[in-house]
Amino acid sequence: MEDTNNVQYNKIENLINDAAKTDESFGDNIVTSIYKKAEELANEVVTVDANKRSKWEKRLDDVLTSRLFGYPIMLLLLGLIFWITIEGANVPSAMLANLFFGFEEKITDFFMYINAPSWLHGLLVLGVYRTLAWVISVMLPPMAIFFPLFTLFEDLGYLPRVAFNLDNAFRKAGTHGKQALTMSMGFGCNAAGVIACRIIDSPRERLIATITNNFVPCNGRFPTLIAISMIFIGLGASSKIGSLLASLSVVGMILIGIIVTLLVSKFLSTTFLKGVPSSFTLELPPYRKPQIGRILIRSLIDRTLFVLGRAIMVAAPAGAITWIVANVTIGGVSILNHVAGFLDPFAMLLGLDGFILMAFILGLPANEIVLPILIMSYMSQGAMLELDSLEALRNLLLENGWTWVTGLNFMLFSLLHFPCGTTLLTIKKETNSNKWPLFTFLLTTIIAILVTFIINMIATLIGIV
Repeated sequence: MEDTNNVQYNKIENLINDAAKTDESFGDNIVTSIYKKAEELANEVVTVDANKRSKWEKRLDDVLTSRLFGYPIMLLLLGLIFWITIEGANVPSAMLANLFFGFEEKITDFFMYINAPSWLHGLLVLGVYRTLAWVISVMLPPMAIFFPLFTLFEDLGYLPRVAFNLDNAFRKAGTHGKQALTMSMGFGCNAAGVIACRIIDSPRERLIATITNNFVPCNGRFPTLIAISMIFIGLGASSKIGSLLASLSVVGMILIGIIVTLLVSKFLSTTFLKGVPSSFTLELPPYRKPQIGRILIRSLIDRTLFVLGRAIMVAAPAGAITWIVANVTIGGVSILNHVAGFLDPFAMLLGLDGFILMAFILGLPANEIVLPILIMSYMSQGAMLELDSLEALRNLLLENGWTWVTGLNFMLFSLLHFPCGTTLLTIKKETNSNKWPLFTFLLTTIIAILVTFIINMIATLIGIV
């Protein structure tokens, strides 16, 4: 009897799976019928007093999840979060930088007092300490602003509405609607976005979300994107107009990242990670009054400090390596210049140069240090440094042969290239495998190379380089 039941169960399961493969709405139809029946039963036995609040919530949901207003409101709120994060982080970032670099002078005085060899001072202070100072001063303020704002929207109950709006797009890409939430978390930090993929039950869809999370720019890449967009897009306009044009170009990069996320998700779901998208039934929770204390604890301790700690672990040795390749010479030429010269012919095909590729390679531990490394390389200095103004940075880039194509491809490569060391380490821990971090590294790098190569070839063919 038991064998007969098992056979019947397997037949039913096979029929359901076959139906799901041939009819994408099969799962939705089942869920709809269940909820419809549950609503009928509830109406028979439950009496609900109509109140203004429930009507107000329904009207608000009709707006926030509508096809006409859902996406514009979502982009507007996301842009507002970015604007507050960027504007709010400027002052504390500058204060932290002044604090850390002021303390660097005291450390230098101490090394001189004990007559420490110059190479030891360079390795520990100009290499390790200066890298850590940059990572903390650049990463901490934006994360301390972004994560509480993001958690606030989560606590209010808006994020499930975002997932509802994007569910159809991700389902067509063969993945899970909850990937919209993990992607949004990636705007603060891709490592945090990878951790957020735990909310996806399906291992296959969780892996797709993990691999593609890197295509949304994190706060480590935003300063670089903003600086380059201000130089090559906001140039020549007034400060307000220039900032607006630069902001629009950054939003454009975000949209490109979302589109690439969907395309790569579709590619993975039909090749390496084949499968039928699992059913995603999302009950929109009621709007809630945010709990400020809980928001601050979750965002600052569980997210900000956790991610910053991992970034520090990876950035410290990177600072030492960067100083070594910039100061150790072979035949009178630094290792950095040797490798950059070797990479230069290939980089030219991408509309870049060897120093740019070298900056991205050395910036693997943390995206925040890519631009300082590039400035160090162009100025032939032995330690990472930053310029005082965008005008000084613009002049330096133009003197080294940058064009608007270089600026555009630099931004695209920054958007699409391999994840930072912190994110790769997080992928390894989340998947318990070395295979998927390596796969993610190769896939994203190939995509960045292909996109920048195509754009450079098009610009060259039509003569607008």
